[in-house]
Parts: sequence; C-alpha cells; structure tokens
Amino acid sequence: QVQLVESGGGSVQAGDSLRLSCAASGGAVSSFAMGWARQAPGQEREFVASINWRGERTAYADSVEGRFTISRDNAKNSVYLQMDGLKPEDTAIYYCGLDKTYSGPYYTPRTVADYDYWGQGTQVTVSS
Repeated sequence: QVQLVESGGGSVQAGDSLRLSCAASGGAVSSFAMGWARQAPGQEREFVASINWRGERTAYADSVEGRFTISRDNAKNSVYLQMDGLKPEDTAIYYCGLDKTYSGPYYTPRTVADYDYWGQGTQVTVSS
C-alpha cells in the first residue's frame, strides 16, 4: 500500500519561501508520476503542480507558474515543492499525490481526479 507523508509547511509572511517535502513508500513509487494539490477552507482541492516519473517534465497551475517549482529524487522516493514569492491566497493545506496509472514516459497528471493516493497534508499559512 502506497503511503505519502508531507512535511515542511508553516506560517510565513507574504513574499517568503517554503519548501515542502513528500516521502513516498510502499511499492515502486519512483515509477509513477506525482504531484501536489491544495485545499483552502471552503474550497475544493485544486491541482498545483506535477512531475513525470523521471523528473523530466513538469506542469503547473496558472496561479503558481513562475513562483513554485516541483522536483523529485527517485533515489530517496521523495517529491518536493519549492514555493517562492508566497501570497496570502496560497494559504491552504497542501497534499502530495501519486498517480499509479502509466500513461507514457512524460505523463504529468493535471487534475485532482487523476491521482490514486494522497497524503494527510501539511498546512501553509501566508499572512500579509
């Protein structure tokens, strides 16, 4: 059974940076595309970023393009989200996800429904 554990969240000021980490376990997790989503209070979970299994291709939501960077280290079964230039509207619980469906070597899942597993989430709060 795949398990995903996020860490690195916290409370910061607008303009600050945070780096989220996701440790994956349970099977050949390095063989699958992974990504991040977030959910603000009263909102639906929304896609943030994704990366293909080899770390060659990435995709981002328009709202974070140019500010967030997703990466992975398959030797450590980990995925990261570097968040720079944080804004109050980035405040949310951030979830790490894994898509176990193989859809080609460069596949980057871009909707929440694509993912089969989610972690418990880590809170990010950005104050103005």
